Amino acid sequence: MLAYWLPNTTHTLPVNATHRVGVGAFIMNDKREVLVVQEKSGVLRGLGVWKFPTGVVEPGEDINVGAIREVKEETGIDAEFVEVLAFRQSHKAFFDKSDLFFVCLLRPLSYDITKQDSEIEACQWMPVEEFAAQPFVQKHELVKYILEVGLAKVDKKYAGFSPISIKSAFTDKLSLFYMNRRDLDKASG
Repeated sequence: MLAYWLPNTTHTLPVNATHRVGVGAFIMNDKREVLVVQEKSGVLRGLGVWKFPTGVVEPGEDINVGAIREVKEETGIDAEFVEVLAFRQSHKAFFDKSDLFFVCLLRPLSYDITKQDSEIEACQWMPVEEFAAQPFVQKHELVKYILEVGLAKVDKKYAGFSPISIKSAFTDKLSLFYMNRRDLDKASG
């Protein structure tokens, strides 16, 4: 984008987009199997690594909607958003931009997998112990923490951030505020 600031003052135009927003889905069925995929492209292509479904939130899309969409696109599984479990911030990531990655807990509403052929090599429900035993999981702190926080939530020992619809003081447009409602209710009660 080209811009020319007309007033004889320092310009206040914002720089181009500075962040990319990604989502990852921790989704477990009643058999304590997690939904996992193998990517067809990227750094993990051809390595036999099973990982959680991930993707990028589209412009104007809420985090919770993006997580549901990515799971549906990659695996065909219908899911319900429960909460944001955690997030990671990193800098100088994709295209030299900062990256915000939100780990989301989803509840499956369907169980029959339909793999997305363009991006996904394979997908399946995998026993959580088998997933955790992968060298990839053991080696990478982020994946270990995602697994740890996901299991803590499933086992009722952890509360993440649930979306609350709010209005701003500046507009009537609704937005989502993510918060730890369980602990707030405990503190208020």
